[in-house]
Amino acid sequence: MTTQTVPGVDLAALRRRTLGLLAAGQILGGLGTGAALSVGALAANALAGESWSGMAATMSTLGAALLAIPLARLADRRGRRISLSTAALIAAAGVALCVLGMALGTVLILFLGLAGAGAATAAALQSRFAATDLAEPRTRGRDLSLVVWSTTVGAVIGPNLAEPGEIVGRALGLPPFSGVFVFAVAAQLVAAAAYASFLRPDPLTVAKQLALDAAPVVGSDGPAGRIGPPSPPGDLGLVRLAILATALSHATMVALMAMTPVHLMHGGASLSVVGLTLSLHIAGMFALSPVFGIMSDRLGRVPTILLGQAMLVFAALVTALGSHDQRLVVTGLILLGLGWSASTVAGSALLNDAAPAAHRVRLQGRGDLAMNLAGALGGALSGPVLAFVGYTGLAWGLLLPIVVVVAASVGGLTRGSRR
Repeated sequence: MTTQTVPGVDLAALRRRTLGLLAAGQILGGLGTGAALSVGALAANALAGESWSGMAATMSTLGAALLAIPLARLADRRGRRISLSTAALIAAAGVALCVLGMALGTVLILFLGLAGAGAATAAALQSRFAATDLAEPRTRGRDLSLVVWSTTVGAVIGPNLAEPGEIVGRALGLPPFSGVFVFAVAAQLVAAAAYASFLRPDPLTVAKQLALDAAPVVGSDGPAGRIGPPSPPGDLGLVRLAILATALSHATMVALMAMTPVHLMHGGASLSVVGLTLSLHIAGMFALSPVFGIMSDRLGRVPTILLGQAMLVFAALVTALGSHDQRLVVTGLILLGLGWSASTVAGSALLNDAAPAAHRVRLQGRGDLAMNLAGALGGALSGPVLAFVGYTGLAWGLLLPIVVVVAASVGGLTRGSRR
């Protein structure tokens, strides 16, 4: 498809510009929401007590899940430019609502704001698919992974803006913990303006035009001279595999990652050790994503998913057998991030490859919905599981969703579905 031409459009230049803009949007989005969510739990704790602090991340995840399909439908109808800029504006409004909730001392408004801020996560997930709209088939995984990689910048820098945010908040007369939300509002507004102003021509609109131009002319049985819409059959079996792999890999990652700080603190680890562990885990999630993108292009989507599951297995084994050794727990969290990265990048590329063209964007939205809901469920269940069977039992239990993904992936390979 992308070898076709559109009058007045340099596709190679448009691809490069689109990737650069999507990466910049990811950095801004991660910078803002990373800063806001880093203190969301503290704000909830201040307003409602410790038992409600975990709801901050849950509400943001649920907000991303609820917005995934509406934003995908908006993209399908109006293009990525409108969808992504709308998501950024919703996120900015959500973060502003968080400040209002803290000023009024109402935790319900804070939670509603955090749900709205989840639009930034929904936009980040959609951006990885937007990177594939005009990508050549042989580089689709690489382009997708480059946008995923750019998340690293905001994810790492964002949480470190809490202290400067307090300085800004005091200068503006805002309540404690709310100053950092100012950075988030500004970042999302800049991202919205960038998408609206510079994502032209819209990559999804151009991609649809290319598909339309490439469609065969209807023969004598149809209206003379009319160009029919493209109707590639796709492979819904592989679509289901892609959604299953990304959703269960995300649930596995969230479940173990969410409880690791609690386990380390109970074991006497310092805050610096906990922070280092999470930083290395985040690095594993994003820093090597281009490597996995290239691997999925060259070795195949399903083999790369299986590689990711193998790393998740090692992560579970290392943390289960070495739960009392901080160094082994750190190693396990790094492997956890790498396994998530390989599975998510390859699974997302597989979904894009296998989805029928007419329904691709909406299936992408369903995949994002499943991924966010699975992450929310994994995080919600990990606490009770930790209390019941401990950290070691939690790690062993994560082998179950991994086995499900491996079995489904092997089934995909046996059907001859290797790229």
